Amino acid sequence: MTKTRKSPIKHHLYTIIFGTHTKGGRRFDIALIILILLSQATLILDSISSVRLQYGEVLWKLEYLFTAIFTLEYVLRLYCSPRPSSYAKSFYGIIDLLAILPTYLALFFPSASYIAIIRLLRVMRIFRILKLVRYLQDSNILLRSLLMAKRKILIFFSTVAILVSVFGSLMFVIEGPENGFTSIPQSIYWAIVTITTVGYGDLVPHTPLGKAIASLTMLLGYSILAVPTGIITAELNQEMNTHRDLVRCPNCLKGGHESDAIHCKHCGSRLPEPDKRIVNTINAKEQ
Repeated sequence: MTKTRKSPIKHHLYTIIFGTHTKGGRRFDIALIILILLSQATLILDSISSVRLQYGEVLWKLEYLFTAIFTLEYVLRLYCSPRPSSYAKSFYGIIDLLAILPTYLALFFPSASYIAIIRLLRVMRIFRILKLVRYLQDSNILLRSLLMAKRKILIFFSTVAILVSVFGSLMFVIEGPENGFTSIPQSIYWAIVTITTVGYGDLVPHTPLGKAIASLTMLLGYSILAVPTGIITAELNQEMNTHRDLVRCPNCLKGGHESDAIHCKHCGSRLPEPDKRIVNTINAKEQ
């Protein structure tokens, strides 16, 4: 039974488009990042009425150019992917599709009465910026840290939600509609604005007891602002230590190296390439 050989062109495209550790892959990623940033700059400039009136035609031509390039990229990814359907249904596959759909949808709404709809659809181009996440080498570390801290963060936000509900309800009873606290949701809104130290000033207490509760809410806000930062920082530090431990020297088998380290800090031996480090670590543990 003969095995089907993979097309050399498809394999070469796969190495460039999906490969992150090859020279061609890095150049492709850098070029794509530049295009994404340029397309976002075009979107931002087009949202300014004075710029749009003067350079609207140029901005539209640039948009069509960027859309054509991103469409070609999407088609090539489908072509060279080992499982095109899996890629198309993946998170980044959907993001890639959302990056090009608005411009094509705008072609079906040429009437001036639909111009508002077209502008809303074009705002969806901001999804292109999410594609930058895949090119950040340490993004997975941050993502894993957030996932590890999700239960603690959920408990923290649940506690804050209870506090703002209590303070909001108290302010509704104490201040009342005559001082602007017309309902419990309105009072909870005040509590959220106060406890987060935003302080819009559109709703303020007038009674002495209300001011006392407001002062307590402000002090409590300052004391709890650092809690989620500390939770995420602790998980991030633990995840980074785990990631460093995976980078092991093939000579002395010691870990603790940075992800971009070239030589071992213990014996000076050359470390494996980034895509081979985890494999070498697993082999070393099995021996």
